[in-house]
Amino acid sequence: MPTAYERFNLHTSPEKFYIEACDDGVEAVLAIDRVSNEMTLTGKKDVPPSANTRPICGIMGTVRLVAGMYLIVITKKRNVGSLLGHAVWKAVDFDVISYKKTVLHLTENQTQDNKTFLSMINNVLTTDGFYFCTDYDLTHTLQRLANVSHDFQEMSLLERADQRFVWNGSLLREFLTQPELHKFAIPVVHGFVVMKPCRVNGKIFEWILISRRSCFRAGVRYYVRGIDSEGHAANFVETEQIVLYNGGRASFVQTRGSMPFFWSQRPNLKYKPKPLISKNTNHMDGFQRHFDSQVLIYGKQTILNLINQKGSEKPLEQAFAKMVTGMENSMIKYVAFDFHKECSGMRWDRLSILVDNVAETQDEYSYFMVDTEGKVLSQQKGTFRSNCMDCLDRTNVIQSMLARRSVQSQLQRMGVLHVAQRIEEQADFEKIYKNAWADNANACAKQYAGTGALKTDFTRTGKRTQMGLVMDGVNSAIRYYKNNFSDGFRQDSIDLFLGNYAVDETDSPTPLRIQKDWKFLTLPIIMVVAFSMCIICLLMAGDTWTETLAYLLFWGTAAAVTTAVIVFNGRDFVDAPKLVQKEKMD
Repeated sequence: MPTAYERFNLHTSPEKFYIEACDDGVEAVLAIDRVSNEMTLTGKKDVPPSANTRPICGIMGTVRLVAGMYLIVITKKRNVGSLLGHAVWKAVDFDVISYKKTVLHLTENQTQDNKTFLSMINNVLTTDGFYFCTDYDLTHTLQRLANVSHDFQEMSLLERADQRFVWNGSLLREFLTQPELHKFAIPVVHGFVVMKPCRVNGKIFEWILISRRSCFRAGVRYYVRGIDSEGHAANFVETEQIVLYNGGRASFVQTRGSMPFFWSQRPNLKYKPKPLISKNTNHMDGFQRHFDSQVLIYGKQTILNLINQKGSEKPLEQAFAKMVTGMENSMIKYVAFDFHKECSGMRWDRLSILVDNVAETQDEYSYFMVDTEGKVLSQQKGTFRSNCMDCLDRTNVIQSMLARRSVQSQLQRMGVLHVAQRIEEQADFEKIYKNAWADNANACAKQYAGTGALKTDFTRTGKRTQMGLVMDGVNSAIRYYKNNFSDGFRQDSIDLFLGNYAVDETDSPTPLRIQKDWKFLTLPIIMVVAFSMCIICLLMAGDTWTETLAYLLFWGTAAAVTTAVIVFNGRDFVDAPKLVQKEKMD
């Protein structure tokens, strides 16, 4: 299998960056001209002795900001385990290095814009969950890798990677055009990876969970919903569960993603903004594209729609069901399960209703398995595509239950479990399994919603607890704040990082300089002053109760009126993205 270089030294001189590959027997050096931006291969003899040298772990790529080009490198990594003998790394620290020696050539506005863009790049880099492998294709499932052509196997990691999951794809575009540089480029996925050695009946096997987050239509919770014109769904995640034992291997794949039609749920200061289905769009075109690609990649599809079938979510469920029916595709099956209604009153045991309902379909889809001699015993012929509103909390609970059912069958077939044994009875493995799926939920939730997941007490313990409800309340409050007052910046950061927005080096005004109108600054001040005066009136009562009441009525009315005006114009007061086009957000 083609590999990328694993160890590097970065030599920095005033004229060039020299990135030296330090693998055994390798003499290659990548030279990057800091003026012309040209990338060329050279040798160690060309590295000037006066260059400043430090070790780095890999190259994320390059990005153009107002001050010019920047080189992004991985400075720290942590080993998370081995997949089929290949080390898998988590990137834990980065550095963003300017090609330019100073920013004196920038105006004051440009300098400020450049600082903001830099903070956006760092905002994405500090979002936990970047993983890479230098000698294995981490972007593809075991089944896909087992069914590729010889020509595909000879391609570099950068060329063969599934572009849906290469989060530094835009940053590596300069490398992609020069095949001789491909060994310096490492495709990096975003999501979650856990690898655990487990023991059951004295037999040791490796249990692995990999969630790959798509970089197409990527973003944050309320600003990215539904699909785009290409059929890419928001918060699409491919999750693969792998079992390795005695040379044999098995894999079970599931997907999650936003309901694949055109709908939005823009924040407006309300706790739960009303979701809106676009009335001026041909939904079926994008819907068809989405499922055509899903069937092509994964085979048959069973949609598990877990949203409420009443209230504000009801129209979404009805629209989803209607579109599936209208498509008349025998490869696609639709199952609606009102998660909150069925599990109300802490009756979480009722989730077994859904699992039992799709058990026959899961048996039909099977899973990918290879025996110790490399013979393919079974292929996975379809996937479950689960979703709730955010494709986070409810979705992860159901995915973990379906995955448990799959690993039960795999371990029995591999001879690890006896025929009559149940996974639930294996206390040590159950603890590892539940905690890993709960950690997976937290990772996906932090990347999309900004906080840890809800309902993880059930995933970790198999029970819904009062403390779990309290923690869900805390996370919900934090989500509310972030969704309304910081997610615009996070969305801009992701769009800049993924290349959805290109920075102009000229001094023309950037979207960052758009000023809020007067009411954005004035009304909150009036509201705070009015509420403060109400409290002061209560603490420092007037000479008569009528005087105190009059002051309270005046300031209370002022506070109530300004609050009402702010809520009515809620979308003007939230932290909305600035870098994307309006038609993309609506």
